[in-house]
Amino acid sequence: MQELTSIVSSINSVLWGPYCLIPLLVGSGLYFSIRLKFVQVKRFVMAFRYVLETISLAGKKADHTGMSSFQSLATAVAAQVGTGNLAGVATAIAMGGPGAIFWMWIAALFGMATIFVEAVLAQLYRTQDKKGHVTGGPAYYIQNGLKSKGLAVFFAVAIIIALGFIGNMVQSNSIAAAFDKAWGIPAPVVGIVMAALAGFVFIGGIGRIASTTEKLVPLMAVFYLVGGLIVCISYWDGILPAFKMIFVGAFDPAAATGGVVGASIKEAIRYGVARGLFSNEAGMGSTPHAHAMARVKYPAQQGFVAMVGVFFDTFIVLNMTAMVILATGALDGTRTGIELTQYAFELGFGTLGLSFVAICLFFFAFSTIIGWYFFAEQNVKYLFGNRAVLPYQLIVVLFVFLGSLLQVNLVWELADMFNGLMVLPNLIALLALYKLAGKALEDYEGIYDAKHGHHF
Repeated sequence: MQELTSIVSSINSVLWGPYCLIPLLVGSGLYFSIRLKFVQVKRFVMAFRYVLETISLAGKKADHTGMSSFQSLATAVAAQVGTGNLAGVATAIAMGGPGAIFWMWIAALFGMATIFVEAVLAQLYRTQDKKGHVTGGPAYYIQNGLKSKGLAVFFAVAIIIALGFIGNMVQSNSIAAAFDKAWGIPAPVVGIVMAALAGFVFIGGIGRIASTTEKLVPLMAVFYLVGGLIVCISYWDGILPAFKMIFVGAFDPAAATGGVVGASIKEAIRYGVARGLFSNEAGMGSTPHAHAMARVKYPAQQGFVAMVGVFFDTFIVLNMTAMVILATGALDGTRTGIELTQYAFELGFGTLGLSFVAICLFFFAFSTIIGWYFFAEQNVKYLFGNRAVLPYQLIVVLFVFLGSLLQVNLVWELADMFNGLMVLPNLIALLALYKLAGKALEDYEGIYDAKHGHHF
């Protein structure tokens, strides 16, 4: 097992290293930003306004025709806001210093353009299965847009393994570890409860998934952000120094922490970008499955919605974790991952901090399990048809249970590897087809301009 872990780890150090996926993803995001005239900045207010208009905690029930724009966003954000927002950001700060947060912001800024392209292509190439149910995602725009069945199948297999199976083991493992630390609840008990809850949501199909995420996502976000805000207010005098640490640390990591974290600029960039992309999922090919299902009049509208998802994940939720860690002074060079986040909230809330993080982690990770299950399910249907959905549901429920029991090192490494393998065919398709997203944006701008009687 140790040998396998080290083999997968060495593959990941190349795949997620400074010469492969990181420059590819950030470079693609920069390229799309330039070609789409920085749509994420120029259209941000319009995108935000559109999302506010569509918010509903009990929208029209999702069915074979798809789901509402907000339900699609909630399903995408359910997947984006996961353990990465609590544990991933802490790992980035511990390994790359506070400056890693600056590079997370840069990755997210460019990632907003990438996810715009993903969501628009998902809308343009969405289709219906034999039963008349709407479906879509990268497998469809790779096969029908790029005209490559082989790459589409490769993507579909990679995402089923990465998210449906291994990724969901990582999420349930994180929940079990947090519950054990906070309340001493045994992992098998947590695993059984998680598997039962997950199975209940899965079996309800798209209707129950959309209904669960549209309620769960806003509630869990408000709960976490209010908690984080309370800690930041208690440590208000640490907020400005925290921002200073982030900006200084982006270019001189040792100076930012007085040598507590011995990171180089290369490490600050590597950990910031890698963990940021892992959290916001821009370019990974996961969230387009949710955006393909949205009932919208114009594809560009869902592109705007997708951009707001990345903004919310990184600039709001992930930033809150970073601020709590830095403002409380929890960064001492001895802790990393979820332990660092728990310690920061303990400084803020006393012993209640552990319980607070455990509850938040449950909501974040469970919502990610639902989102990731749904994304992978679209690819199970793509490869094997509807008859394979029930066996797939049973396997995922089993993996959710097993994930709570396992040693997590190998599971994390495998998740990183298959996530990386998903990115490659998706990025090839985005770079080949992005002009279609540009055309959809131009068309929408023309209609919006005519309707509102002014020019962009």
